[in-house]
Amino acid sequence: MGNALGCVGLGERLAAAARDGDAAAARRLLAADPGLARCSGSTFGSLSSPLQIAASKGHHEIAALLLENGADANARNLCGQTPLIQACRSGHWEVVQTLLAFGCNVWRADGLSGRTALHVAAAGGHVRCVRLLLAGAGAGDDEERVRYVNKAAGGGGVTALHLAALQGHVECVHLLADERARLDAQTLPCAAAPMASVGAGSTPLHYAASGGEVKCCQILVSRGADRMAVNSNGWLPVDVARIFARNWLEHVLSPKSPLSVPKFPPSPHLSLPLPSLLAIAADHAARLLLTTTTSVAVAGEDEDDKEEEEEEACSVCLERPCTVAAEVCGHELCLKCALDLSTVMKAYEVPGLAGAVPCPLCRSGIASFRKAAAPDDDDNCGGHKEAPGGGQLEEEEKKANCAHATAALHLAPFAAAVAS
Repeated sequence: MGNALGCVGLGERLAAAARDGDAAAARRLLAADPGLARCSGSTFGSLSSPLQIAASKGHHEIAALLLENGADANARNLCGQTPLIQACRSGHWEVVQTLLAFGCNVWRADGLSGRTALHVAAAGGHVRCVRLLLAGAGAGDDEERVRYVNKAAGGGGVTALHLAALQGHVECVHLLADERARLDAQTLPCAAAPMASVGAGSTPLHYAASGGEVKCCQILVSRGADRMAVNSNGWLPVDVARIFARNWLEHVLSPKSPLSVPKFPPSPHLSLPLPSLLAIAADHAARLLLTTTTSVAVAGEDEDDKEEEEEEACSVCLERPCTVAAEVCGHELCLKCALDLSTVMKAYEVPGLAGAVPCPLCRSGIASFRKAAAPDDDDNCGGHKEAPGGGQLEEEEKKANCAHATAALHLAPFAAAVAS
C-alpha cells in the first residue's frame, strides 16, 4: 500500500515536471524509478501520461527522457489521442521529430474522430509537422507514403488535403499536392465531415472554395484539380464559392473563365534527406544523440584512451559528435542538427532534384545522409577523406574547412528558421 501511494506521488511529480518543462526534476525522478515513465495517466488520476503531457506542451527533451526509459510512444490518453497527435495539434515539431526517432506509429488515429496526426497537423497548418510525418510514413516506400497521404479520417472520406484547403493553409496544401495527395478525393455522406453543408462528394477544391483562400485554389488548379467536379448537391467549386460569398474566387474557379493561374514550382517544404535521417535515428545509440550533449572527448579516461575516443564535434552546435555525413559534399553533422536542418530549412530549387536542402557549410543541395565514417577513417573537419600522399596542401585545406565550419555558425537563415 505504501509503495503504491509512493508511486502515485512520484508519478504526480513527474507529470508536473512534464507539464512545466522541468527536465532536471524529470531526470532525478526517472533516475530514482525508471518505471515511472511507463505509468499511464490513470495511475495518478490524470487523463494523460507524463509523455502525453510533455508532447502536448512541446517539451521535447523530457519526451526523449521518458522514451529512453520505456514510455510507450503509441499509448492513447482517455480521449483516444496518441502523443504524436497531441504534439501535432500544437505544431510541436521537435517533439514529433523525437517520437519518430523512437519509432512511433504515424498511422494510429484518434479513437474518437478517426483523424491521424497528419490530419491534425494539416488542419492546424503545421507544415513542419506534416513534413516530418510524410518522411516517417513508409520511409523508402513511395507507395506506402501515398497511401498515408490519402488516408481518410474516420468514415467521412475527409483527407488531410481537404482539411488544409478548408482552413486556407497554403504551405500544407502545396506540400500535400506535391506528395501526390488525390485531387479528386471525395467526401462521404457522413456527419463526421467538417463541412457537411458543402455536401457529400466534395473534392479538396470544393473545400478550398469554401475556405476562400485564393492561393490554395490556384495551387490545386495548377496541379490538375477539376473545376468541373460536381458534388452530391450538384455544386461546382465555383458554386460553393458563391454560396459562401467568396466572390474573389470567381476568376479562378469558373469553368467559363480562361485558365490562367500562376506557375508554382515544387513545394519548398519537400525534404529528400529526412527519410534517410529517420532511418539512421532508428538505431538506439543514435537516438540518444538527439538530446544528450556528448563531449568531444570522453571524461575520466587517461590521455591515450581519450585520444582514441575523441570524435570530431559537429560544426554547427559544437557539442555533439558528428554522426551523419551528407551525400555528395561529404560534410558531417550531428544527427540532431541534421534533423533540424532538414525539418526547418526550405528546399533548394535544384533541377530534377526537388526537395534537396542546403548544406550549412557549403550551401550545396543535400538529397540524403549516411552514417559518418569512423574517426580513424575520416580525420578532417569537413568530413572528406584525406588524399594519399598528404602534405601542406591537405593541412591547409583542413584548416580552411574548420574556419568555414566556424563561420557557418553565423548563417542567418538556419538560425532564424530554427528559432521561428
